[in-house]
Amino acid sequence: MFPGLLLATLFVAYILIRCKLQPHLGPPLAKEERDQYSWMDKMRLLRAGILPLVIIFSMTGLFLMGVTSLVESSAAGAAAATLAAWFKGRITREVMTATLKKTLAVSCMFMWVILAALAFGAVFDGLGAVRAIEALFLEKWGLEPWQVLVLMQLTYILMGMFLDDTAMLIIVAPLYVPLIIALGFNPIWYGVLYTITCQIAYMTPPFGYNLFLMRAMAPPEISLMDIYRSIIPFVLIMTLGLALVILFPQIALWLPDQFYGHIADPALN
Repeated sequence: MFPGLLLATLFVAYILIRCKLQPHLGPPLAKEERDQYSWMDKMRLLRAGILPLVIIFSMTGLFLMGVTSLVESSAAGAAAATLAAWFKGRITREVMTATLKKTLAVSCMFMWVILAALAFGAVFDGLGAVRAIEALFLEKWGLEPWQVLVLMQLTYILMGMFLDDTAMLIIVAPLYVPLIIALGFNPIWYGVLYTITCQIAYMTPPFGYNLFLMRAMAPPEISLMDIYRSIIPFVLIMTLGLALVILFPQIALWLPDQFYGHIADPALN
């Protein structure tokens, strides 16, 4: 939660400062447009967000309160989404059939992904690949643990230019996770670093997934090169956020520590 809030704060600060220096980039609505809606109108518009908040709470809220387990929270979220669709009168035979087919397809895909990852990890572990990589980084190249960590993050960004996060996870998890533990780093903290780095990779050319999503949503006059240029400050901001989480691990570990008890500092070495 706190790494996400940190990144959101950095984004908001950048946008506010940039628009203050260059007001034409984010002009405010005209006073006439702002005054055409009363407070009651605005409160009625907010009602559209109640159901999504209920669905989110049924998953994350109940899980954090200890009412449901991780698997149970996903079932609670699915049930809440189904009830919301029924409340809106959008449940039909066609919708349920399409939803079940897509759910089955996604579930089967993830089962095969997990199976392949377990097999991949077992083979690599059996061949001694983890020990070989550890010997290469620490003994042959003489790298410090923090240098190995930075090198790992750079490989994520490089792979993220061409692969999605699931493919990256299958490739590197069997190699990097045992290495991270062997180096004395906290795996929860490293998981947060991995997530942030994947989001940076999603915004880097030539095949950043978020870039193509923005291109699909942008007006026709906005070219892909315009989008490539526009993401530079946001990539830098996310890199700054990543560096802050690396330098101050408790940004990522304080909340898990409150829920699950003492969690060791990632920099054991």
